[in-house]
Amino acid sequence: MIDKATIDRIHDAAQIVEVVSDFVTLKKRGVNYVGLCPFHDDRTPSFSVSPSKNICKCFACGEGGTATHFIMKHEQLTYYEALKYLAKKYNIEVRERELTDEEKILESERESMFIINDYARNYFKNTLHTNPEGRSIGLSYFKERGFRDDIIKKFELGYALEQRNAFSSDALRLGYKQDLLIKTGLVAGGENNSPLYDRFRGRVIFPVHTLSGKVVAFGGRILRNADKTAKYVNSPESEIYSKSALWWRAIPMYYQCIRQGLRMLYLLQELHSLQDK
Repeated sequence: MIDKATIDRIHDAAQIVEVVSDFVTLKKRGVNYVGLCPFHDDRTPSFSVSPSKNICKCFACGEGGTATHFIMKHEQLTYYEALKYLAKKYNIEVRERELTDEEKILESERESMFIINDYARNYFKNTLHTNPEGRSIGLSYFKERGFRDDIIKKFELGYALEQRNAFSSDALRLGYKQDLLIKTGLVAGGENNSPLYDRFRGRVIFPVHTLSGKVVAFGGRILRNADKTAKYVNSPESEIYSKSALWWRAIPMYYQCIRQGLRMLYLLQELHSLQDK
């Protein structure tokens, strides 16, 4: 854990205008700066940044705080991770103390969930491109909808096999822990020794990234006709994923797809999915 003296140096160095400007276009208005809020669907600038107070606040949704809080919320980071982010930005050497046993467990669990999501992203990508089912069903679907190869690659789209436990079986075989697979939302079941099943089976997959590139969740669209099955399935909230924090700031990332004629829709408080033509 970072010692108090280093934390104080980080807080003193972090200028709210500089930090927010990395993610939001700001314009000076009087003594403050304003821009579109990255935490909700802001049509007129309601996000105010005060250099004198060194804080920010949205007067529409109420979100705001210090530079550290802004980075925590915007990048889905813990307090400790946000401090390290700011320390790197301001070239501050981080002096750390030994974590408590409880802190070590929590930090290890978060990191393990990110590792599992990275594995899942690569698994679904490889399935889309190398598995016969993935190519004939998933990749064909994307091609029919007009997705170019570079778009499929850029957004790391994938496919989950129809088999009930194809993903979970492979993940368990490779040593990933069942409880963490369930906590990420990739796998469900397991209560009272009930069988595990893959949440996204038989679906095309859309990973959800933070702006720093971490995969925090997934969305999937089913391709077969199934009256009692939801068309879209999304990761539940978890230790590393908050829907409300990611939803509104994910929209600009997909404007490029919209401009290129792809009818991609990011469902409100949900994840990536495709709008039927």
